[in-house]
Amino acid sequence: MIQQFADWIIYDICGIDATTHLGEALNFFVYDTLKIIILLFVISIIMGIVNAYFPVERLRNFLTSRKLYGMQYLLASLFGAITPFCSCSSIPLFIGFVKGGIPLGVTFSFLITSPLVNEVAVAMFAGTFGWKVTTVYVVSGICLGMIGGYVLGKMKLEKHLSPWVQQMLQMNNIQQEEMEASQFSLIGQLPQIAKEALGIIRGVLLYVIIGIGIGAAIHGYVPSGFFEEYLSGEHWYAVPLAVVLAVPMYANAAGIVPVVQVFVAKGVALGTALAFMMSVVGLSLPEATMLKKVMNMKLIGIFFGTIALFIILLGWVFNMVL
Repeated sequence: MIQQFADWIIYDICGIDATTHLGEALNFFVYDTLKIIILLFVISIIMGIVNAYFPVERLRNFLTSRKLYGMQYLLASLFGAITPFCSCSSIPLFIGFVKGGIPLGVTFSFLITSPLVNEVAVAMFAGTFGWKVTTVYVVSGICLGMIGGYVLGKMKLEKHLSPWVQQMLQMNNIQQEEMEASQFSLIGQLPQIAKEALGIIRGVLLYVIIGIGIGAAIHGYVPSGFFEEYLSGEHWYAVPLAVVLAVPMYANAAGIVPVVQVFVAKGVALGTALAFMMSVVGLSLPEATMLKKVMNMKLIGIFFGTIALFIILLGWVFNMVL
């Protein structure tokens, strides 16, 4: 239905020839924009319901009051997966976790997973690559958060936190406030959840439009063979090169998924494209700048280097199995 609407708008109403580069690019733009916005709204509603019953205060209390024998990394990764944040937006919660006395490795699990797996990424992946690839991406993103957080936690990196955070950690007896019981039923909360879902769409709409616009331009105008030449899956260095090229960039899932879709359409191996996306949304220079508030440059370098290595390994594995 969406494709028929896009065809009607571009080819019938606007009268653009379907065989031209312009017609192909505009059709791609209209179709993907509508599809992603619809999917994003639906999944944002679902995630809003989940978040209403699993707030951050409850997670902090749970992690600090029980011995979970490693399950805390899974819980932190799952919480990161259901929070609609990019790498920079997740930093305030990361700081809150550290200040609240939650182990550093657990906070890293959240920081790694939050920008990689959220309703934006899931909605766009489902509409772009189908549910099979989406499931692989979500599971691998959560596993990356768990393993990355565990490895970083075992490195005992607390000494590299900033003096401000060190002082906060010396006061571990922080009074935990009990979360007040909700006064509204689920039905009563739905209008607010829908409002927040619309707010998420407004917040990422510009990224969606820009990202799909870039994707449409590539889809319609970039010569066939361009990406195969530089990021071909046949070369062992394609995945590391994709990660290196992506780290200096910054975008959220809404902005980069349409570009990744076109990369794949142009012949780039799916694992290479996914590694590129993970690096763009999970590792960024703005994120590093904000992290300087809570950690020194050595710790930032260790964090970025460790996650980049894991993303490269995942990219190679994806290229072999997908």
